Amino acid sequence: MAQLLRVQNFNVSSDGIGAGEDQTLERPFGHVEPGDLSAWAGATASWPMRTDPGGSRGLDDYLTRDYARDIGAEIMGRNKFGPQRGPWQDHEWQGWWGDEPPFRTPVFVLTHHKRPSLTLSDTTFHFVDADPATVLEQAREAAQGKDVRLGGGATTIREFLDADLVDTLHVAVSPLKLGTGVRLWESPDELLDRFHLDVVPSPSGVTHHLFWRK
Repeated sequence: MAQLLRVQNFNVSSDGIGAGEDQTLERPFGHVEPGDLSAWAGATASWPMRTDPGGSRGLDDYLTRDYARDIGAEIMGRNKFGPQRGPWQDHEWQGWWGDEPPFRTPVFVLTHHKRPSLTLSDTTFHFVDADPATVLEQAREAAQGKDVRLGGGATTIREFLDADLVDTLHVAVSPLKLGTGVRLWESPDELLDRFHLDVVPSPSGVTHHLFWRK
């Protein structure tokens, strides 16, 4: 079977914004509070960073569990790894994800400024300067037959959509309007020329948009 490139559990506001402006080390999502967009996932029993028992079941939990299913590698933009711009000044700083990142696969970080690969626990970050098709080829090889997750942010997802490389997307739309920030879309209808779409409301208040290639 073909290896899919999947967007999983990507969160946007009702006006299509996935992150804020003015990203800093202390505020990875800029002026946007990430918990406002991802609260639906954090409330589920399957949230991977849950430290206490409990959590909700149902639709949101099912989609949270699906995040890691059959994923063998991830692709992310540089600003999902850290806030630095330009050449890497500090190789000692190892990203936002701590000593045990949640990916547990090879991760390909898009950057115009390469640095040596970095292994933390069972995740290895590779820093690559290449076009989307080339990076996807590398990630598929590393995934060893499993699918590849396109982790974001919104700009990176748009690059791969514009290159017509994405096979499926799950985008959770929160009933929150942000006004400004890094935008995934003006409207999900922009993708309907290439994708089928199911829109599924959740009791948590988010609306899950499930796209698959025509």
